[in-house]
Amino acid sequence: MKKRLLQIAIAVDQLLNAATPGGWADETLSSRAWRLRNRRGWGAARRAIDTLFFWQRAHCRKAFESELLRRHLPPEYRPGTLSRL
Repeated sequence: MKKRLLQIAIAVDQLLNAATPGGWADETLSSRAWRLRNRRGWGAARRAIDTLFFWQRAHCRKAFESELLRRHLPPEYRPGTLSRL
């Protein structure tokens, strides 16, 4: 159940990101805030999101790293999978 709730939260987050101008469908707002942290407005967004997730140190940076490693996807879609098929 916990995994399912996390997947639903990620889906809602990705929907919100996609609904904002310039958003990509498969990216969370947290990851985007880290990726664009040096652009106008996104540094403040990153700080706000990190504050909101106070129990997770460097939430936005970790969300970005998680996106790069495709951790939100089934294991079959993650890097290195094709070599194992």
